[in-house]
Amino acid sequence: MHPPVPLGRTLSPERRTGVDPVTPTLGEHLAGQLQRLLHAADVTCPRAQDAVRLLPGLLGPAAGRPLDAGPASPSFVSDDHSPAELSVSFAADGAPTVRVLVEPGCTAGSVTDSGRTGLLALDRLATCWDFAAEPVDRVADLFLPPAARGPFSLWCAMDLRQGGPPGVKVYLNPEAHGGDSAAEVVEEALVRFGFRWAWRALMARAASWCPDRGRLLFFALDLGHWQEPRVKLYIAHQGFSVAEAEAVAGLLPGGRPRRVGDFCRTVGGGARCFDGLPLVSCLSFTRRDRERPSGHTLHVPVRDYARDDRVARDRAAAVLGARGGDAHPLDKALAAMTSRRLSDGVGLISYVSLARTTSGPPRVTVYLSPEAYAVHPPREQQRDTAAGGHG
Repeated sequence: MHPPVPLGRTLSPERRTGVDPVTPTLGEHLAGQLQRLLHAADVTCPRAQDAVRLLPGLLGPAAGRPLDAGPASPSFVSDDHSPAELSVSFAADGAPTVRVLVEPGCTAGSVTDSGRTGLLALDRLATCWDFAAEPVDRVADLFLPPAARGPFSLWCAMDLRQGGPPGVKVYLNPEAHGGDSAAEVVEEALVRFGFRWAWRALMARAASWCPDRGRLLFFALDLGHWQEPRVKLYIAHQGFSVAEAEAVAGLLPGGRPRRVGDFCRTVGGGARCFDGLPLVSCLSFTRRDRERPSGHTLHVPVRDYARDDRVARDRAAAVLGARGGDAHPLDKALAAMTSRRLSDGVGLISYVSLARTTSGPPRVTVYLSPEAYAVHPPREQQRDTAAGGHG
């Protein structure tokens, strides 16, 4: 997150730039971006190269489709229906990490078939990197039913680091049985992973915004090689103010909600109320605390609150600088993704997030659209972020 589902807006392919004159296939385009991004982030280990090799296979038939043929299906991973998203994560005490998110079943004929294809792709990753996919089997009836509903079924991501083996993340749809059942599905899933009291504790503190203004977007699992595997819940907050975002950040024990508020204001360009694309929170749970979250991440959809990607880049650089970081690795990452001028479009930088845990330093992550099929032109007039809202 989210990668997260882009709510409220998708883009038509008005214009495509930054792509080779000879139209590549989707697989070539994405593998090239991933290869360059890994080089820019100095993630050069052999297992990272495995990810480049595996990526076209994870995309299935979509990988061989020329970009000028358009998307094979309306994937909601990226605004232009690219079935992939890349990101770079920066922490003050370590080297950047690179993540690539894909929808393996993007060409499937139904949501149910998409889920089956996703499971097969997950099995290939498990075989390649020697980990167990059993946690997904534990909740398959909840998220992968025979007649699944919703805009997606299963997404998976590869988390690539220089200093260790890859981690795999799986994103599942809480609305697979319909939106009205999402809360029940999530509660049962948390129970199965040993977090029986987490949902009740969350609802006790979230009564003012969930479920009416808190759509359950993803239920996510860490698989494979993680120091502390997480169970994660992503929630979209429609029309939230900065103060409300701070209140959600306060669910993390020992957190500093005001710092989250400052981050939100910087990335949102001073927005008081996010009434366009919503803010998204991720609450993560680990064995360390069976009731309260061990981590909180706030995702700000900067693309809906900035005129162009130059503005979005400057805001991301500002939050990195506020935490002692350097903008140079960010600029290298952006150059790895596209050759176009940042001021010529908006949406290359889709989200900027701030992740905090009870056990480590905060991380800033910049989420990047492949722009395989479309580049949205700059906004003629930036959203009036100071108008209206909740104060």
